[in-house]
Amino acid sequence: MARVLIKPYVSPNCVLLALDWPDGGSREDFLGFAIRRTPGFRNQPQSWLPNRLGFDGPAPQGQDLPSHENPIQKFLWWDARVDDADRGRQFTYEAMPVVGARNNLQRLEESAAQAVIALPKLVEGRIGTCFNRAVTSSQAFSRKFGGELEGERLEKALAWLANGLEQVIPGFLAGSERLEAVIYHLTDEHWVIPALEAFPGSVSLVYNQTRKDDSNREAVERLRGDRKKFSPRTRASIMHNKFIVRLRRGRPAAVLMGSANFTTAGLTTQANLIHSFDSPALARLYLDRKKLLEEDPTLAETAQQAGWSAPVQVDEAQVRVFFSPERQGQRKSIDAVVKAVRQATSSVLFCLFMPTDAQLRRAIFEAGDRGLMMFGLVNKISERPPQGESENAGAEAQVEIFHRSRRDRDVFAHNMYAGAGRPGGFWWETAELPGPRSQWPVYIHHKFVVIDAETDHPIIYTGSANMSKNSLYRNDENLLEIKGSPRLAAIYLTEFLRLYEHYRARAVWNRCMEGKVETLKLREDSQWARKYYQEGTPEYKARVGMVGGAPRARAARAGRSF
Repeated sequence: MARVLIKPYVSPNCVLLALDWPDGGSREDFLGFAIRRTPGFRNQPQSWLPNRLGFDGPAPQGQDLPSHENPIQKFLWWDARVDDADRGRQFTYEAMPVVGARNNLQRLEESAAQAVIALPKLVEGRIGTCFNRAVTSSQAFSRKFGGELEGERLEKALAWLANGLEQVIPGFLAGSERLEAVIYHLTDEHWVIPALEAFPGSVSLVYNQTRKDDSNREAVERLRGDRKKFSPRTRASIMHNKFIVRLRRGRPAAVLMGSANFTTAGLTTQANLIHSFDSPALARLYLDRKKLLEEDPTLAETAQQAGWSAPVQVDEAQVRVFFSPERQGQRKSIDAVVKAVRQATSSVLFCLFMPTDAQLRRAIFEAGDRGLMMFGLVNKISERPPQGESENAGAEAQVEIFHRSRRDRDVFAHNMYAGAGRPGGFWWETAELPGPRSQWPVYIHHKFVVIDAETDHPIIYTGSANMSKNSLYRNDENLLEIKGSPRLAAIYLTEFLRLYEHYRARAVWNRCMEGKVETLKLREDSQWARKYYQEGTPEYKARVGMVGGAPRARAARAGRSF
């Protein structure tokens, strides 16, 4: 009898377990997996990871459904019951198949497999990585913060959503003697502005200011002082960078950058990340860019400096940076991403507000069509087929993504269980916190593409750039290429799939299942596993690829059922 295959992927916030059981496709009584963790929850020596579903439906409020009695009918599963204090600790996970019947479950201990992990810290070596939670439309948020949110409860909800991201910027400032910064939006009054007010050293900051966007004025007036210099950037469509350079003894020492705007929403309700690199060489590149932008050059003058930097070694990672805009007609930054996607051997993941660059989007979709594992997450997908001609890149992207999401079901967007349409036994969910609502709400604000994340040779593209025509030619942006760091790629993969599976479940329910069944519950036979063993489906690719196999390319598109 074959043993379970298990491969862990870890971030500072959760553990992702990829599972496979080669015998599962031929067992009519395969009911799922039981997973045991050592040490367990709440100081227990061991605990079974819980399931949210049982054979009768969702877990009653406040109760767990342990997986040895309610087997996990997925090949990817999370352990999110880790706290800040667990970072750096070691955990052992043991997964085994469960077969038989609902009233006669049998755990096949002889087929069990173990994985031992150490939960990473937010800063490992010279690289810091922090993803926020960002998801208000979740059962966890509804249970914890349902009802009126104001005062102290609102503050706790914001901190829960930020998940440590709210402390990254103040923490970076605390280790600095002097700051040189370039910030698109600076409006967060909970953590960032107070930290800048309290900073005792000198600050020189470039901020976005255009005829259409004067949102930074209040913060600039509040912070302006003898040791704080502010320079408006007015001659780009938007100055979209968000980075801070730390100086020690007058020299660049480290840089903080990422997708997160320095706004309360950017740190909390919008899905974002921030990196820090303790690298004088990389910090020097960012400082040079800051010094250029504070002179407020024209786009043409800025574009003369466009190009990929030489690689910088930071721990095991080889990092290079590209600062946009580029000269009209050139695509050196985004073409590097397209080339890497086309050379992918195992997988391509993208998490973008909206991938409007046609060459990049089609290269990613072609990777899925040739049999690689390909998953995508965007901010919004139309509820119905877009009408009319594709008059611009955004409309064209919406059309292609709509049809891809319906046909291949490997690209999803923000979604939630609404009050009237939620599965029985589930809480209703909300997408917004109290306060004014945006005309264009943002939930997925990430800007990353990860290639071959589950291999020993991953490539990560991340930064401020939305990988669009505007980010190429009209905006001030930064894009990092990170090679040679499987541990960073594992963090991206784990955090991506946390969001992807969360929103995929809601989209599938809302689109395909509403009105057909009353709730979600475990299957009492092996039918739940069929799509995972059907060659060519997204589930098949993930089952095989995530444990270290290579999904076989297929000549024709296989049928899919959810």
